[in-house]
Amino acid sequence: MRKRTPFRRPLLVAAAAAGAAALVIAGGAPPAAAAGGPARFDASALEPLFDGKTLDGFVTRGGRYDGDAVWTVEDGAIVGREGRDHAGGLLYTERPYQSFLLSLEAKVDFPFDSGIFLRMSPRGRGAQVTIDNHPTGEIGAIYSDEFLAHNETARTKLFRQGEWNRFEVRCTGLDMRIEAWLNGEKIADTSVPRGSAGFAPAGLIGLQVHGGRDDPEGAAARFRDIRVKELPLFDLDLFECDDAGALSPTPKARSEGWTPLFDGKALAGFETTGDPDGYRVRDSMLVFPKKGSDAYVRTAEDFRDFSLRLDFKISRMANSGLFLRGDRNGGNPAYTGCEVQILDDFNWERVTGSKLEPWQFTGSLYAAVPPADRGAMNPIGMWNTIEVTYRGSRIATRLNGRLLYDVDTFAVEASPPFSKRVPRGFIGLQRHAPPEVEGEEYAWFRNIWVKRLPDQKEAKSGE
Repeated sequence: MRKRTPFRRPLLVAAAAAGAAALVIAGGAPPAAAAGGPARFDASALEPLFDGKTLDGFVTRGGRYDGDAVWTVEDGAIVGREGRDHAGGLLYTERPYQSFLLSLEAKVDFPFDSGIFLRMSPRGRGAQVTIDNHPTGEIGAIYSDEFLAHNETARTKLFRQGEWNRFEVRCTGLDMRIEAWLNGEKIADTSVPRGSAGFAPAGLIGLQVHGGRDDPEGAAARFRDIRVKELPLFDLDLFECDDAGALSPTPKARSEGWTPLFDGKALAGFETTGDPDGYRVRDSMLVFPKKGSDAYVRTAEDFRDFSLRLDFKISRMANSGLFLRGDRNGGNPAYTGCEVQILDDFNWERVTGSKLEPWQFTGSLYAAVPPADRGAMNPIGMWNTIEVTYRGSRIATRLNGRLLYDVDTFAVEASPPFSKRVPRGFIGLQRHAPPEVEGEEYAWFRNIWVKRLPDQKEAKSGE
C-alpha cells in the first residue's frame, strides 16, 4: 500500500499567518464545456451554492485549515491556485452543514493536490475526500489527520484527466459516514468509528488548494455546478435516510419499537386545536403557516416514558415549542406537562427589545432549565434535530447531537413543581406566530419518531 508524503496539514496552518487569501473575479461569459460524468443525485432537488459569477456565500477563514491560496472566478468556475510562497488554503461555505448531499464538477490540473472538505470547524476534526492528482496521490480516499480509507485506483481508472469530473458526496450520521461517487461510480463508503472523540458535529464545506508543492506555475483546481441538500442528523444504527431526507427504521430500530408519529402524508394520529387552517402537510413536512390562531397540534395518544426525535427549521422571529406529557383535560401544556422551547434565538432580543431569560432559549426546558450549550442551534433556515428521552422524572435533551441537559425534574425549581404535573400526556407542537415573524410559513417539522419505554415500575418487575 502506497504511503502518502507527510506534508498535508501543517503547511495550511502555517500559511494562515500570512494574511487573507486573494479573491479575484475574472469577467467573461462561461464557454461551452463538456459536462462532468453522470450524476447520481437529482440536481433539481439540490440548491446551488455557487452562482457562476461571484464568490458570494464563500469565505477563506473560519474552518480548521485556513490559508492564503488565491481564489478566482473564471469562465463560470471557481479556480484555486497557490498563493505567495506556495501558500495553500481552503475556500469554505459561509454556513455550516451537518448531514448533506453535495454535488460538484471538478477539473484539477496534473500535477496538483486538492480535495473536498466536510464539517470543517475549529472545534474539531472534519474529513476530506481527496483529489490528489499527482503521481503518488489518491483520488477518492478519505482523510482526517490520517487516512480513514485509501483509494489507489480511482485516479487511474475513473478520473478523466483534463476534463470535468462529477464528484458527489453524502455525509450523514452523528458519527460521520462518508459516501462518495466519481462520475457515477462509488469510490468511498467510510464511517468514523462510533463514539470517536475529537470530531466536529458540524462545520463548513471546503474546497482545497493544498500548497507547499513544486507544481507547475499557474496549476489550478477548478470547481463548478456546486449544489447541496441538507439531510437529517440521525443515528446510523437506528435509521436510514433517502436522498429526499426521509428517515426509515433499520431492523434494530424496529426491534426496539421505534414508530413514526407523523407519516409525512397526513395528520393521522394527531388532533388539531385552534384554527384548522393553521396546519399544512406538504413534501413530507408538517408546516405552520403564519395565518391562523395560536394553538397546537397534539398526539391522539398519551405517553409516559419514551424517546423522541424530530427535525425542525424555523424562519426569522419564529416562536414554537415541543410539548411533552401535556394534560389532555386542559391547561397550558408547558405547565401541565413541559415544553422544550423552539425560538429564533438570533434575533428575538434585538427585534422585540426584550431580554430573554436563560430558560427561554431554544432547547431549554421552558421556565425551568436553560440549555447548557447555547451554540447548538443551527442558523435560521437550516434544519435542526431534537432528541429527548423522558423516563419517570428524568429528562435528557439533545440539540443537533449536543447534550443540553440531563436532569431529574423533581429536583428542579419550577412553578408548578414537576411533582405536581401530570405523569402522562400528549406530545404536541406549538404554533405561535408573533407579528414580526418573517414569511408566510414559519416552522417546519419532519421525521418525527417515538419509542415507548417501559414504565420504571414495569422495568423493575421484569428484572
